[in-house]
Amino acid sequence: MVEQGQTKRVSVEITRDSLGSFHATNARGGVLPFGMGEDPSFTPVELLLVAIAGCSAIDVDLITARRNEPLEFAVTSEGEKIRDQKGNRLSSVDVGFTVRFADGAAGDAAREALPSAIQKSHDRLCTVTRTVELSAPVRSHLA
Repeated sequence: MVEQGQTKRVSVEITRDSLGSFHATNARGGVLPFGMGEDPSFTPVELLLVAIAGCSAIDVDLITARRNEPLEFAVTSEGEKIRDQKGNRLSSVDVGFTVRFADGAAGDAAREALPSAIQKSHDRLCTVTRTVELSAPVRSHLA
């Protein structure tokens, strides 16, 4: 975890497997295949949606599970893919949470914390959402 005022460099390496098919490797050795959408592998746009929803899912789960383990926890992430004079991009990304907790005091506490947890993730905690909304500059170059 990065404390306020600190920075931590993160990186992934992308390797080509075949035409339009790649895999990403992180520093811990995790491998994730992706491609152009011509096979079951995720596309980069789908991975962006996964990153947005996944980041918030982790935040919300950490906050609410302290109170009660969920009976159901699902998150959907979708957006409009558009092409116009500004180029290809996503517009109107929507992240929806479906979360259920057991009846009782612990479940009530988790349900009460849920809206705030979602808002905190969006407004402050989720690095991915914050980056997308605040627009981090991206520099592409020959290494």
